[in-house]
Amino acid sequence: MSGAAKKRSAKTGLPPGALIHIGEKHAEKAKIILCEYDESHVKETEMLVLEGLKPSPDRKDVTWVHIDGLQDVPLLERMGAVFSLHPLILEDILNTDQRPKLEDRGDYLYVVLKRFHQDEGGRLVPEQVSIVLGSNYLISLQEKEGKLLDPVRERIRNDRGRLRKGGADSLAHALLDGIVDGYFAILDHFGEEIETLEEALMGRPSPETLRAIQILKREMILLRKAVWPLREVVGNLSRSDSPLIRELSLLYFRDISDHTVQVIDTIETYRDMLSGMLDIYLSTISNRMNGIMKILTIIATVFMPLTFLVGVYGMNFKHMPELEWPWGYFALWGIMILIAVSMLLYFRRKRWL
Repeated sequence: MSGAAKKRSAKTGLPPGALIHIGEKHAEKAKIILCEYDESHVKETEMLVLEGLKPSPDRKDVTWVHIDGLQDVPLLERMGAVFSLHPLILEDILNTDQRPKLEDRGDYLYVVLKRFHQDEGGRLVPEQVSIVLGSNYLISLQEKEGKLLDPVRERIRNDRGRLRKGGADSLAHALLDGIVDGYFAILDHFGEEIETLEEALMGRPSPETLRAIQILKREMILLRKAVWPLREVVGNLSRSDSPLIRELSLLYFRDISDHTVQVIDTIETYRDMLSGMLDIYLSTISNRMNGIMKILTIIATVFMPLTFLVGVYGMNFKHMPELEWPWGYFALWGIMILIAVSMLLYFRRKRWL
């Protein structure tokens, strides 16, 4: 049982909005990075607390608050007070087993989704990412520190194009687009593994081949569970009538929606291929077993009449005429060899060999 599943029972009997972190603890302290930018300037600050941060709808620049680590519940409570977030939103942020979804709270939009990275063994590791989009601010939260947002930060530092000229909705698009693009990299890796497994199936598949197929199928299910709801989330964003998303940004969110559909199509294709590979593996093992049983059956069939002859002349009766023949031993060998060769030729004629 996963750590999240074990800790979920800690909320039993508590009222809605009770703030309890559900999930793995990845760091001792949360890390806060504040980025304020517009077309002409960028200011980045690493913060220890959120005091002194006062979002205002009159500000012309964009305020981006990013938090690595969700185990600091008092910090999230202060964040909720600063940005006037509903307790149920904070509860969803702390529950790292959330299904990807979108909530429109009027003054802000809340989006939760999953990103994946691969550990040293190549296994998929999910991580929850939460995004709160306001009029001129964006809050992003992830379970642990990583390099997910580094490309977006570099674009803000070095580029004065659409991202710097746009508002917080352009920043939200950049974050979502980066996460969805990460799915393509993972699927490319899976595609290479599937090709390797196909080559192994065409040779002599082993139990390790079956284990690899089962692992890939399980990871495809995990990925599919995260991407299918994301399709609905991005689709709703691309059709949103919220004043927080400009008409120009809707076009870019539609592009992410198209990418999400491509990811889903690829996942479904790989799932079908893995199911077919599992059938091929079982058929190959069954055919191999049938071939072994056929050889053993042919051997047993050939030796049945020979065993009969040996059994007859192995009886301890005193008066057996053939026992007194000078050539009886050689005649019996000739009869047995003739029977064996005749049966083998018959089996070959029937194409059983």
